[in-house]
Amino acid sequence: MTPPNRELSKAKDLLLGGTRFLLTSHARPDGDSLGSQLALGHALKQLGKDVRIINKDSAPALYDFLPDLSTIEIAPSVNASCDAVVVLECSSLSRTEVAGLETQTIINIDHHPGNTTYGAVNWIDESACACAELVFDLIKALGAHLTPSIATNLYVGILTDTGSFRHANVTARTFDICRQIAETGINLTDVAASIYTNGSLGHLRLSGRVIDRIQIENDGKIAILVVNDKILVETECDPDDMEGIVNLPLASRNILVAMLARETNDSLRVSLRSKKGIDVRSVALSFGGGGHLNAAGLTVENPTQNTLDELVSRVAATILDTDK
Repeated sequence: MTPPNRELSKAKDLLLGGTRFLLTSHARPDGDSLGSQLALGHALKQLGKDVRIINKDSAPALYDFLPDLSTIEIAPSVNASCDAVVVLECSSLSRTEVAGLETQTIINIDHHPGNTTYGAVNWIDESACACAELVFDLIKALGAHLTPSIATNLYVGILTDTGSFRHANVTARTFDICRQIAETGINLTDVAASIYTNGSLGHLRLSGRVIDRIQIENDGKIAILVVNDKILVETECDPDDMEGIVNLPLASRNILVAMLARETNDSLRVSLRSKKGIDVRSVALSFGGGGHLNAAGLTVENPTQNTLDELVSRVAATILDTDK
């Protein structure tokens, strides 16, 4: 693979040399994908570039406070020429679920292991805790000024993708970037409060319901939370209210892996979180998903009655391998 710093230089040159750019990221956006897109988009506009941000899905309501969020367009496809498309935090182009990108010049910026290097530029740095770390470096390389709006979006990306600085991907580099973010004058406490203490009443009801029905397996090391349409209706929630619920069981000292299973008529979507070095990414990969060591996810279409049991068994085996 080309050294990351060489790919950063190529990305910088392509962005400085062009005028029209499209930014996108994965479907069902999260804090890192949104923060990375908005921060880079703001920086490019600061440099006089024409920028559009297009995603397949709308942002969860949790992120309504993000600066410039309203500039993101929601569309299943694109039919416009530009100098380059910057695809952020996608290990494969298909993860965007936006059609029409394959004909464009792609700048692929990602920190996920297993990236398929589908771009003309492939800046992949698995050591970064979040894509927002890479965007920070790119903004600096471009010579853009770190404004409060950019800083807020970058901080949200880092804060959420590190699990509030609890995941194993946090490094000294992470905190140095956050120091520079803080020096812009943004209120870090207010940003964190907007994410972690600004949920809906439905989120609270849903949390109580799934915790009340929590399933504990593997001698208390695995916690399983299940959400289906019936529970969402009874708690007057929508899928956005599920944000963050998967992390709740990890507050228990004995639970090493938390699983949130979203059941529908024809699919099973599972979010996995872990601690103490349990590699849930390997589990997700074995079911066609992906992610990071401590945070991963997967979707199984047309699951059988045994799919969830098989997943639990795979997680248990991973815990056993880690303990050896």
